[in-house]
Amino acid sequence: MPSRQWPNILITGTPGTGKTTHAAQLVEALQSSPSTSSATWEHVNVGDFVKEKGCHSGFNEEWQSWDVDEDKLLDELELVQQAGAKVIDWHTCDLFPERWIDLVLVLRCDHSQLWARLEKRGYQLNKIQENNEAEIMEVVLNDARESYAAEIVVEMQSEKPEDMEQNIERIVSWVQAWRADYGGDDDGDDEP
Repeated sequence: MPSRQWPNILITGTPGTGKTTHAAQLVEALQSSPSTSSATWEHVNVGDFVKEKGCHSGFNEEWQSWDVDEDKLLDELELVQQAGAKVIDWHTCDLFPERWIDLVLVLRCDHSQLWARLEKRGYQLNKIQENNEAEIMEVVLNDARESYAAEIVVEMQSEKPEDMEQNIERIVSWVQAWRADYGGDDDGDDEP
């Protein structure tokens, strides 16, 4: 049984699958739902967190990203996640200790749509190709399944606005069920 009053949710997936948008909209939905609004929900965008807290060893020009200092990142996040009510958003998941996370959502997107999204972001060709191959090979999904208990890993499609709306509704219902099981005051399904 978790020692937290509220769950921590990890939203992960290949870059371009909609993690940040999902996380922001989920926090908004949880803050406005009467059964979950008593918590102060926080979106933790790990990419931004790495920059803000200096959890890196510098910028990698070839990949146009920060070289993450994983030990420093985990030390900084240890403090943040303890209270629960966090929606953590990052492109990988196997770094986070299992005890921190109550639900892992792996967003998926058709690879041709993903390619177009990454081009629109201005990614370099090598980065587009690597991310597209990762999506086709289900790298993030496999990492999640290897790193966490099967019952907390949920694969969700993220290709159109309706997918996001349905995903958010399912997750809010799951949080309500989690609270009923561990926090003692909400009802709902326990499967997102």
